[in-house]
Amino acid sequence: MFKKKKLIAKLKSGEFVDDIFVVKIKRELRSYKNGFKFVLILSDASGHSVEYVYWGDQNEAAVKKIYNTISEDSVIHIQATVGSYRNKLQLSANSGDRVVVLEEGEYDPLDFIQGSHRPVDEMLDELNHYIDSVKDEKLKALLKSILHHPKILLKLKKHPSAIQIHHNRIGGFLEHTLEVTKICDLFTKLYPLNHDLVITGALLHDIGKLDEMEITTRIKGTRQGQLVGHIVQGVIRVSNAMDAVVLSDELRDKLLHILVSHHGSLEYGSPKTPMFPEAIAVHLADAASAKIDEMSGFIESVQGNTEGDFVYYKRGARNLLIK
Repeated sequence: MFKKKKLIAKLKSGEFVDDIFVVKIKRELRSYKNGFKFVLILSDASGHSVEYVYWGDQNEAAVKKIYNTISEDSVIHIQATVGSYRNKLQLSANSGDRVVVLEEGEYDPLDFIQGSHRPVDEMLDELNHYIDSVKDEKLKALLKSILHHPKILLKLKKHPSAIQIHHNRIGGFLEHTLEVTKICDLFTKLYPLNHDLVITGALLHDIGKLDEMEITTRIKGTRQGQLVGHIVQGVIRVSNAMDAVVLSDELRDKLLHILVSHHGSLEYGSPKTPMFPEAIAVHLADAASAKIDEMSGFIESVQGNTEGDFVYYKRGARNLLIK
């Protein structure tokens, strides 16, 4: 059994790497002045990716033989040197450096996907608490028909909430959904909101993500997820489930609006901006949960790798205090 030694987020230029990674992207075999090379994008449980370049010699057949053993989602054991290219870390390997595809059973899949921050059974109990808090019998029936479906329950136990940005870990979907619901529950104590509508919207706002992503040796988008996206997938799932519950037209339209507007703007993927208080509540709760988890994860990944008090976070275009 091969074990992961060091996460990509902790790698430093100049180090020699003898470790295992999962292949995220495989690029074509090409010639260069000294022979033939290929490029892989590798990832691990840190949620980060790194470019790996195999600089082969002029024996094209030998390089191609190695290249053909590798596919996307393969787990590979490599030897390489950590360098820098265009201000990003890059792993560089030469002929003779190890690059071997591992078989199932030779590695632990959890080395490549982060584990949940909370016990799953505890989160499922909390989910049921919020479902039971909904007094409107039709909305409660809608929630149970979706969230208690055996296939959905299986996904809830392990599904992530994103590929990279936030809650990208086992159980991350449930963690994020419950955070959004807790914040919305607080909003109902501060403002005259329709409790049942906002809690239902919070619990279902990201339900399309269960179809948008899948877990293999990494978190990746499904074909339908890439083509359609979780907002539309969620609206389709919830709309179909509504047919059996027979909600009023007003309640149906409001709940669907919460789903389509929860990203807040067209820029971030929502075809409609929030048009009533319960919709803005779900949007703000969603943004808070996602952004705080994203920032916390980045700070955790760089702590110990720098001596300064601040690090520039490119995605957020700002300096972050890390100490």
